[in-house]
Amino acid sequence: MSTKIISIANHKGGCGKTTTVIHLASELANLNYKVLIIDLDPQANASLHLGIKHPSEIEITSAELLIGEIHLLQEAIEEKTNIDNVSLIYGSLNLGKTEDQLKEDSPRPSEELIQKLEILDGIYDFILIDCPPSLKLLTSNALAASTHVIIPIESGSQYGLYGVTDLLNHLKKIERINPNLKLLGALLIKHDERQTVCKLIREEAFHQVGSLMATTIPLSTKVNQAAILQQSLLQLDKGTKVRKAFQNLALEIVQKINLN
Repeated sequence: MSTKIISIANHKGGCGKTTTVIHLASELANLNYKVLIIDLDPQANASLHLGIKHPSEIEITSAELLIGEIHLLQEAIEEKTNIDNVSLIYGSLNLGKTEDQLKEDSPRPSEELIQKLEILDGIYDFILIDCPPSLKLLTSNALAASTHVIIPIESGSQYGLYGVTDLLNHLKKIERINPNLKLLGALLIKHDERQTVCKLIREEAFHQVGSLMATTIPLSTKVNQAAILQQSLLQLDKGTKVRKAFQNLALEIVQKINLN
């Protein structure tokens, strides 16, 4: 199968992008898919969680890859991470400067990543991209290179949908570069169907985005525990509700993408 590249994107911070990337990758790997995570967030939280080394020790991160030559790709990929069958291209603080460099040096500043990833087609089953909390060039590069996008929305917060319209407008612009990009749907995070605010957010998310993932992710302290211990939920405690939710999410995505 050709590689499916999924961006997890929302320019609102703290909505569960990194959590989704890490635990979705773990569950896809558990289904025997080969997965690569690309960390495009200057905070590099996915790298801190997954990486054997600290991001500051890594020479070739996603920052160097974006502004560098294609041969850097091989050096950028770390095969060994804290989760089996999941590889990583580290994020770094240097990503903060990368956008300015792309604007200055690249003839097509939104299309650097797509060129670099072309040679990986068929090598990985899934590439998951952890996008930064902004709609600037880093996110544009991720979306331009992706086959699919998921929008995580914090269901337990009245600000959960803040700015989703801006993101949807941005997706329309990216369609000029990447007409094949498919929106898999909004993913409700910290969702509790018994709470009125969650029900309202779900209805409004469906109204705004047009499609929702059938799977929702519940609130759980296990997520923070897993981050501190640099483990997946599967490694930490595979019987928990939140781990089973990510397992269901992986199965749902595989089914949706195969149907496409």
